[in-house]
Amino acid sequence: MKGRYDAIVLGAGAAGLFCASVAGRRGRRVLVLEHNSEPGRKIVISGGGRCNFTNLDTKPDRFLSANPHFAKSALARYTPRDFLNLVERHGIPYAEKRLGQLFCEGVGSARRIVRMLLDECAAGDVDLRLGAAVTRVDRAECFSVEAHGEVFTAPALVLATGGLSIPKLGATRFSLDLAERFGLGVVTPAPALVPVTLAADDLAWTAPLTGVSTPVVARAGTGPAFAEAALFTHRGLSGPAILQASSYRSDSDAPLTLDLTPDAEPGFLRAAKRTRPKAGSRTIVAMHLPQRLAEALVPDDRPLADWKDAALEALESRLRRLTLQPAGDEGYAKAEVMRGGVDTRALSSKTMEAIAAPGLFVIGEAVDVTGWLGGYNFQWAWASGFAAGSAV
Repeated sequence: MKGRYDAIVLGAGAAGLFCASVAGRRGRRVLVLEHNSEPGRKIVISGGGRCNFTNLDTKPDRFLSANPHFAKSALARYTPRDFLNLVERHGIPYAEKRLGQLFCEGVGSARRIVRMLLDECAAGDVDLRLGAAVTRVDRAECFSVEAHGEVFTAPALVLATGGLSIPKLGATRFSLDLAERFGLGVVTPAPALVPVTLAADDLAWTAPLTGVSTPVVARAGTGPAFAEAALFTHRGLSGPAILQASSYRSDSDAPLTLDLTPDAEPGFLRAAKRTRPKAGSRTIVAMHLPQRLAEALVPDDRPLADWKDAALEALESRLRRLTLQPAGDEGYAKAEVMRGGVDTRALSSKTMEAIAAPGLFVIGEAVDVTGWLGGYNFQWAWASGFAAGSAV
């Protein structure tokens, strides 16, 4: 029957395309509706155009959620190795960058991941409609979806339109609003993996350092510590360590603590005083920090011999526990992902199906599961998409 499907997937991003391909290969008649004119737009720009498509170190504790146990089932049922097998089967070259992060090789190679997903959908005879903005969704005996003046029906509807991050790519609240309409709760969304802005007092000395990058260990409030690079910007701080820590700023007053000398041995300034007493204090600090940052933090370049041990200890303490108070963040325009989303208490952890609305599934970024930087959010897209695609 024309317009009748087994499942309708809203959104042709990572989670939506993968879910559709899994269901299609199971023999389900699947329709994917995407309001953009091309699929996988976020995939294409990810990882600088190389797509950090998964992380070999994927574990449930690398994901934030009001229910930290929710992601365990889906992540266990579809692993990074499973997706890697698919990548290898399609002959896509890849390499491990660091910390388990897997990237496609070559400039613009992220498009090969999109092509792979489209080929998998084609193998499952998935019907993909682009530029198809949904104007109405109803439910009686089954779901009825109107797009481009056509009406499509299916007993299963999958919400895969993503979150609010990167609105220039077409991000909207569509999945969240529709989930609420069907009675599902939503954990308050907020930008995640996002650069932070600093208050005027801190910005007075950090803004002149714009462009300076240095290895740090960063922590927001009582969240986990991340050993990555931090980048000073004209509005605050960015870089992998800062993006990671930003996801743990659920308390907007949570301070940001940076260890600027993670490679230095404890007591390195007092030790240098004994071995190089004539060396300037800034000179020694600049062995561990970029020169401009060392100059900003150590304006007094007296020989170490002229420093009391207690003063050197105080200086080292500041370098190891520099505390900054974020004024906010750069918002969804600069956020890699959204944290929060459809409350996992409303969903089956095995299938992603809404408990109170059978036949309705929510996957990917729209769910209150947010991964660390480094391929974790793509792995959640594959895992949640597989769970729903295996159930519709």
